[in-house]
Amino acid sequence: MKALLVGDIGGTNARFALWRDNRLEAVQVFATADYTSPEQAIEAYLADQHISRGGLAAVCLAVAGPVEGDEFRFTNNHWRLSRTAFCQALQVQQLLLINDFTAMALGMTRLDAGEYREVCPGQADPARPALVIGPGTGLGVGSLLRLGEQRWMALPGEGGHVDLPVGNAREAAIHQHIHRQIGHVSAETVLSGGGLVRLYQALCALDGHHPIHKTPAQITDAALANEPQALAVIEQFCRFLGRVAGNNVLTLGARGGVYIVGGVIPRFAELFLSSGFAASFAEKGCMSGYFAGVPVWLVTAEFSGLLGAGVALQQALDH
Repeated sequence: MKALLVGDIGGTNARFALWRDNRLEAVQVFATADYTSPEQAIEAYLADQHISRGGLAAVCLAVAGPVEGDEFRFTNNHWRLSRTAFCQALQVQQLLLINDFTAMALGMTRLDAGEYREVCPGQADPARPALVIGPGTGLGVGSLLRLGEQRWMALPGEGGHVDLPVGNAREAAIHQHIHRQIGHVSAETVLSGGGLVRLYQALCALDGHHPIHKTPAQITDAALANEPQALAVIEQFCRFLGRVAGNNVLTLGARGGVYIVGGVIPRFAELFLSSGFAASFAEKGCMSGYFAGVPVWLVTAEFSGLLGAGVALQQALDH
């Protein structure tokens, strides 16, 4: 029987696995810089798994960007992919390309108990949408709908580019400072890896501090070492994320719960869990009561995108 392969391809790394019995097997990570194309990286993976060319029945790849047409250009690396050429080169019968945040959202349906932590308690309503939101290189926002027993639909959007919400005078000053520098201030402007640096610089300017940290990792490390200015930046980051997530819950009616994903928050998980996220999440005036019982989870799973690619492939094959 031919194998099923799934992949989650980012700017720096490409993750591949076999999909068997609704589970991931043989996960491997490849540096995109080491290969000229996704086909070459997959051939290296198949060689490691002792699978010959023509041994794949179907492939699902999660990629960053719109997936219409025959040719796909990867946003953050040098790879390109032609659906036709890919299937010919690897002798694959079926190739499914899906947006990376679609995959991330679908991955939430296969989380194990140890792969998420409770942020806000509650009971998810399975008949309502769930929100999936994640600061990483950018700010991903999507929704997840249950269609029936073991069937799901992920609705990706561009929610990371909505206006950054302002809830008090301090946040208004931050917004004004950043706006003077770049113009329109989207949620992603602050709620991303690069946004963490921009927020740090803004707070230093407002508070009269000389900025000494240059990268998200330096700011995070400083906060974990209890540096006051860095702690203030992390706290404000979490509060902004709460406001954006809360806005999306109201818009979507997302009483199916909220999944916090992405590479940024897990780096300071304990600070996030003790932050003002939950307060700002539900700070919606006359609608604050709407958030009672809406659960929020911090996802710590390492390969959610790969899992989601597997779910998407399985649903396509079962359809």
